[in-house]
Amino acid sequence: MSNEADEFNLSGDRGFLDFRESIYHVVFLACAAISVLTTIGIILSLAGPAFGIFQSGFFQDVSLGEFLLTTDFSPKISPVQFGVLPLVFGTLLVTVGAAAIALPFGLLTAIYLSEYAGERRRAVLKPMLEVLAGVPTVVYGYFALVYVTPFLDAIPGIDLGTFNALSAALVMGIMIIPMVSSISEDAMSAVPDSLRNASYGLGSTKFDVSTGVVVPAAASGIASSFILAISRAVGETMIVVVAAGTTDRFPGGPGEVLTAFFKSTQTMTSAMVQLGTSDLAGGTTAYRALFAIGLVLFVLTLGLNLLSDVLVRRYEEDYD
Repeated sequence: MSNEADEFNLSGDRGFLDFRESIYHVVFLACAAISVLTTIGIILSLAGPAFGIFQSGFFQDVSLGEFLLTTDFSPKISPVQFGVLPLVFGTLLVTVGAAAIALPFGLLTAIYLSEYAGERRRAVLKPMLEVLAGVPTVVYGYFALVYVTPFLDAIPGIDLGTFNALSAALVMGIMIIPMVSSISEDAMSAVPDSLRNASYGLGSTKFDVSTGVVVPAAASGIASSFILAISRAVGETMIVVVAAGTTDRFPGGPGEVLTAFFKSTQTMTSAMVQLGTSDLAGGTTAYRALFAIGLVLFVLTLGLNLLSDVLVRRYEEDYD
């Protein structure tokens, strides 16, 4: 004769299980609080020296309009200028070049892994692809400087300097391909097979199903991967420091935008490295410019991440 009362406790008092769950709750809450407090700390550490919240700030020496609208950045050479526009242009130049490589190749790779590759092949190819994300970025920068630049410079009609935006953009695009392909492939794998089978039942080919059903159904995840990859490229440091150079550059017209790829350029991250590793005395205007540039970079990347979250919420498909 079995005694079910001894096997199942329906009284609601779980003893140690409730205590363990409360510990989990506290630990997870602490982790979430640390993440939020870290973000707040970053904002305060950048905004303080920039706006003068805690001390004499950068924008007490340089007007906000001069910082945002001036097209020259020369913090140590007279006449001293602190315009962020050439740094923003250099950042966007390298980012757009990287996106032109990473977005199409990453999406096509995701389609292959999700719709064409078998289970065994996917199990091998996807980890190998994601290894690219684990390579130190300084290695990518060295590869761009030593191998990619000489290779491109040997092509007739292309005249590159030792440091140039084109090599940095190409190698950065390769670096962020795994982010695009991995997130996009996960989004495509989440599309129910019933949608695929319905399309096959109507006589569609695999290509039709992949491009006409799966990709639109996973559009929110794909768009999110694009924006997160672009955000990663905006904040990249070592590749541009090693391969892109430190010459602030702002185009005088549309025709100079494309030619800027073949010349040395400076991004916001490389300018921060240049200022942070120089012999500038703390408390000077040039030193505080580091925090002002960092604040602009933080706002830009935060905006991209918020846009990614909005797109996911706006276009997310519910298959329940």
